[in-house]
Amino acid sequence: MADPYIVAERVSFAYGREDAAEDRPVALALDGVDAEVYRGEFLAVLGMNGSGKSTLARHLNALLLPRSGRVLVDGLDTREEQNLWPIRDRVGMVFQNPDNQIVAAVVEEDVAFGPENQGLPPAEIRARVAEALESVGMTAHRERSPHLLSGGQKQRVAIAGALALRPACLVLDEPTAMLDPSGRAEVLGVVRRLNRELGMAVVWITHFMEEAAVADRVMVMAGGKVQLVGTPRAVFSQADRLRALRLDVPPAVQVAERLRADGIPLPGEILTLEELVEALCQLSSKQ
Repeated sequence: MADPYIVAERVSFAYGREDAAEDRPVALALDGVDAEVYRGEFLAVLGMNGSGKSTLARHLNALLLPRSGRVLVDGLDTREEQNLWPIRDRVGMVFQNPDNQIVAAVVEEDVAFGPENQGLPPAEIRARVAEALESVGMTAHRERSPHLLSGGQKQRVAIAGALALRPACLVLDEPTAMLDPSGRAEVLGVVRRLNRELGMAVVWITHFMEEAAVADRVMVMAGGKVQLVGTPRAVFSQADRLRALRLDVPPAVQVAERLRADGIPLPGEILTLEELVEALCQLSSKQ
């Protein structure tokens, strides 16, 4: 791979007062985390609640700053105050609840909020809003009130608001946690397409195994530490290790495990339902 766009080096962080009693043990939300995000990649970050994944996400665009260690974004250190806005221009954030991120009463006005704060000319703002809404398939809803939209549509508006800033990297912190299965598929599909078509790096924070299965790389966190990093196949092949971390594997991997236990000779690299169906069809055709 090329040089990483974002680098976290030995990052530690704890919530609470810096001047707390020194003899009181500090619970670290992040404990010496090393991580990289490469240009154009889709990185999924998995972990149980309290694993540190959302805390790490907020370090990637300087919403939080390390207690120790450092985070570099395109070579800019998040700890240096003059880098704050250049970093946030480069790394967009989308959160779990879009209602907490939508600020305007009309969709296109909400998407324009970020570029307006950048002081861009009106013509440039209009162009960026139109481009961002088109990218997420929300042009037809540009004059609607966000509160009349479905959950998946609201999340697409939140993504459009981030895209209007034209970031090189988009960090999404459990963006599908509040959505039904169709809304989850809708949002994931939009982000995967943007990643492929725009070459934009994506950091996808989730606890849904099947979402992580479509990533280029998967990072597994527990106890504020990075426990596993690799391709989805490499990570999900370690089912026992994942279960020890109180995580599971994608549904297709679970089904394949059970079928193998019943004596069906399936290959070991099955990751998706499509691959499982294909493997079963091949076995059936040989009988």
